[in-house]
Amino acid sequence: MTTASDAMPRYAPERTDEVFTPLPQRLQHWANTQGDTPALYDESGMLTWRQLVNNVNQVANQLIDAGLQPGDTVTGLSENSARYLTLFLGTLTAGGCMVPLSGMAVGDTLALMINDCDARFLFVSDKHRTLIDPLLGELANIPQEHRFSLDFQAPGWRAFDNWVAGSRTVAPDHHPQPDDPFNIIYSSGTTGVPKGILHDHRMRARQLERVTDLGYDQNAVALVSTPLYSNTTLVCVLPTLFAGGTLITMAKFHSQRYLELAEQHRVTHTMLVPVQYQRLLDDPAFDRFDLSSFKVKFSTSAPLRAPLIADAMARWPGNLVEFYGLTEGGLSTVLNCAEHPDKWATVGQPGEGCEVHIINEDLEELPSGEIGEIVGRSSAMMRGYYKREDKTEELLWTRADGAVFYRTGDMGRLDSDGFLSVLDRRKDMIISGGFNIYAEDLEKTLLSHDDITDAAVIAIPSRQWGETPLGLVVLRKGCNTDLTTLCDWANQQLGKAQRLSALEQRDHLPRSTIGKILKRELRDPYWQEQPQQARG
Repeated sequence: MTTASDAMPRYAPERTDEVFTPLPQRLQHWANTQGDTPALYDESGMLTWRQLVNNVNQVANQLIDAGLQPGDTVTGLSENSARYLTLFLGTLTAGGCMVPLSGMAVGDTLALMINDCDARFLFVSDKHRTLIDPLLGELANIPQEHRFSLDFQAPGWRAFDNWVAGSRTVAPDHHPQPDDPFNIIYSSGTTGVPKGILHDHRMRARQLERVTDLGYDQNAVALVSTPLYSNTTLVCVLPTLFAGGTLITMAKFHSQRYLELAEQHRVTHTMLVPVQYQRLLDDPAFDRFDLSSFKVKFSTSAPLRAPLIADAMARWPGNLVEFYGLTEGGLSTVLNCAEHPDKWATVGQPGEGCEVHIINEDLEELPSGEIGEIVGRSSAMMRGYYKREDKTEELLWTRADGAVFYRTGDMGRLDSDGFLSVLDRRKDMIISGGFNIYAEDLEKTLLSHDDITDAAVIAIPSRQWGETPLGLVVLRKGCNTDLTTLCDWANQQLGKAQRLSALEQRDHLPRSTIGKILKRELRDPYWQEQPQQARG
């Protein structure tokens, strides 16, 4: 792992003014200076900063004693909990690289991810055990003594609490270096060959430098309800801990419980995806809760529609800030909704130290107002896709002066004020409930059925999910198969986050002269009544 990371080029610009402060050392600082203040709440209770860091150090020391070397990967599959976050931070403190896995993945894909990242340790919660048990014989690098249960007792599994009990609470003598691996996040948790996005400590440290600009400090109380395998979650969790604030975690999002926790803990910060904002604001009890403690709310993973922004700004105290970017890094735009009410149809301006440009199909830069592919460059950029140099190269666009940018695959335009609008997705990606769904995966499943001769999957509006996949199918001549039955069959083949909302029959699908299905033509009727920024 360490050798592979060292061999990867660094795409982020050099900085002469940089002072590197790794997260593990920052945690030790807060334990020493505010040990009795609350650091973390989950549904089981509270940990002070001293208790949290003691637990983190115990995990780190146990990993080292079990043979973990700097750069080794540790995988985890769990809902949010104090134990899971302790494992994440303990891995970093020991010098390991954390790989949080998606519980939405199909079983075979989980095995692919665990083997692809060369994992040496596996930690699993009871909720996700049924996904892992059938795969244990396929995990080449994880011996039985390195399989740990976070919250259950079972033969063949070592209980986490017993494993760490009595371990040393003194921090191990390890200080991460900027190029050391921090985490790997997989870009696809559904079907196909997943890509592991490798972040190093430099990238995360540069992201964490901005915490005070976002209002994170020792008084920050952040409520997190999205899972740790998503970068959306980490860009809220890590700044809170780095700043010495207090973190409130939810194992599963539920609007009523979210509102109760926000009022109870006097929450100041949160990161939500648009469908969560919609569900909270639609909750009949929303206006009965005291949310006056909120200073700022963040949104990412999918575009916020202007009417939803207006509703949140009117009824929910505190500012609303929307981010657009890639898990890979390279670009980040920021929309400060309070400062720019006339730009709510955009995803904001490039953040500090970030360049965003638009290029055409010939990879030439376009002027403002022109539509093309969005590319970006910043001080925070991944090291690459782990062991996938070919896919990393596909991501890159190199300007004439040698500066390297990441291609987003999204179509958009910059206006004369430098605000970015995202108009469409080149790869027909569907974002449903904050999860990425690739139409090609669903289409392959539909076309594997004998009664379907042609198929296309498109995004249509959904109040519950923001977007949802709809399948459009051409049936075999003379076939009388019920569409609901076909849809149920397809959904049984797909991961939880991929499932089709419905199927509709077509006599034929419109295609270009070279045979490409004209998906924009298929989508337009469903989006005609929607706000401009929703879909191009």
